Amino acid sequence: MLFILGENMNKNQVLLPVDELPTKWYNIISDLPEPLPPPKEPEEGPSRLEFLSRTMIKECLKQESSSQRWIPIPEEVRELYVQMGRPRPLHRARRLEKYLGLKKTKLYYKREDLSPTGSHKTNTAIVQAYFAAKEGKETLATETGAGQWGTALSYAARLLGMNCVVFWVRSVYDWKTDRRTLMKLYGSTVYASPSKQTSIGREILARTPNHQGSLGIAVSEGLEYTEKHEETVYCLGSVLNHVLMHQSVIGLETIKQFEMIDDEPDLIVGCLGGGSNFGGIALPFAGEVLRKKRECDFLASQSVAAPNLVRGEYKYDFADVAEHTPLLKMYTLGHKTEMSPIKADGLRYHGAAPIISLLRHHGIVKATAYPRDEKATFEAAKIFLQSEGWLIAPESSYAVRATIDEALRNEKTGEEKVICMNISGHGFLDILAYQEIILGEK
Repeated sequence: MLFILGENMNKNQVLLPVDELPTKWYNIISDLPEPLPPPKEPEEGPSRLEFLSRTMIKECLKQESSSQRWIPIPEEVRELYVQMGRPRPLHRARRLEKYLGLKKTKLYYKREDLSPTGSHKTNTAIVQAYFAAKEGKETLATETGAGQWGTALSYAARLLGMNCVVFWVRSVYDWKTDRRTLMKLYGSTVYASPSKQTSIGREILARTPNHQGSLGIAVSEGLEYTEKHEETVYCLGSVLNHVLMHQSVIGLETIKQFEMIDDEPDLIVGCLGGGSNFGGIALPFAGEVLRKKRECDFLASQSVAAPNLVRGEYKYDFADVAEHTPLLKMYTLGHKTEMSPIKADGLRYHGAAPIISLLRHHGIVKATAYPRDEKATFEAAKIFLQSEGWLIAPESSYAVRATIDEALRNEKTGEEKVICMNISGHGFLDILAYQEIILGEK
């Protein structure tokens, strides 16, 4: 039996004082190895940039193109961060280390599962709702894949006294009934996507009545709905620069927490679909690597169902199926690509964030992909549950799987190494997925 005693206790859970909560977001744009390729207009059709100016939050679009390294966090947002549990702890995974028999490798994990809705998504949801309210908007419209983003925006909208409309990928909407209930309890209207609420949804359903949906389709529906409804603004939960910037509070806290225990990571690991949680923990560290302040590697863990960084092509592509958005330079599988549903549906997106794509292009970010049957990743989640005691989201299981694999690989080399992973969410609303894949029950 493993006992954690005395001198180790303050290093097993590293708590950052509230007065150490970051006062500024980190924007990596000015530190990138080359200028970030700007969004482009397609050769045909109306201006997509002008469309976004009509449908998205103006302050967020301003942040999207900012080259300022540090963006002040409004005091009201910092107060909301504290209300929703920031700063969040960093844990040393000693029991997981013991389970794996690690001698040379230390493991840490950041606890983003401790937010009110159970994921990191609240870090940008509350910001977008705050700026939308200041601009006089009444309704927030959005998409969601696994449901964490839709839940987070529902929470944020309610705290700011706003309405929320969520287009949810149908394959997940159909089985995550408890998460759907939570969104509705916050007061949101939730539609299975593709839906009959939009022209793109009706067009897809006319061709394929039982279409299971995708994040790209849901994005298209959210944008179309926004354009046709007054005092409504569209909010995006991943991919774009301002989203990754808001999420930088994760990595900024983590840097301070490692300083508190006089340690530092050699490898940062996170799951990646569009890139919000991976970017949140990795980019502040990557910025210091680019500024020659530290050495650190970065590994994104993906599904073979949507391996945009592993098998995608680095090129300009639309961010949605209906081609409402500008063209973004990113690693993409193609915006029309059909991708099989998985339980970790938050990872099922055709493109990776432009910032992370550029870092991948320069070899700063590496990526791996695990089989779509998810047995290996869910087994890692089971190991984490039975050693560390926390039930994590299916998406987070990919980070744990990659961390375990890297740790065991490192043990064979005998190198001293510290690995830090981001736990992006809890799994309490994903019990049916664990019941099916781990227990073999339906």
